[in-house]
Amino acid sequence: MNLDEIQSLWEEDAKIDPDNLHEESIKIPSLHAKYYKFYNNISLLKKIEENKFKVLKKEKWMYFSGKSDPEIYIEYPFDYKVLRQDIDKYVDADEDILKLISKMEYYQTMLNYLDSILKIIINRSYQIKNSIEFLKFTAGYS
Repeated sequence: MNLDEIQSLWEEDAKIDPDNLHEESIKIPSLHAKYYKFYNNISLLKKIEENKFKVLKKEKWMYFSGKSDPEIYIEYPFDYKVLRQDIDKYVDADEDILKLISKMEYYQTMLNYLDSILKIIINRSYQIKNSIEFLKFTAGYS
């Protein structure tokens, strides 16, 4: 599941049919369950990437500090002498690190979007109630 798919799903699910407010009210728990499931899955995926990031960051630190296995330097040569205080600059600019950071940021964007959807779903009963009150008002009921 990606952000575009979630946005498309929400575009459809966000619509409230004014002629069937009672049915819309009944759909609230299932909508909440659906999007909370997405939220939990993406949250777990983000956590996995965060753990991968910690391991990769350590591996890259060891690589740039010259402490990795010699076999790694045969496969991926690194002929520079990096000062200890500069190792973090090399690690932070590494392509593999940047890819993982981008992936974690993407998951965070998805989580933020899902969080806002869940807040809207939680408030949906108030929106439906307001619609019913407005319909009563326009029909002349108090």
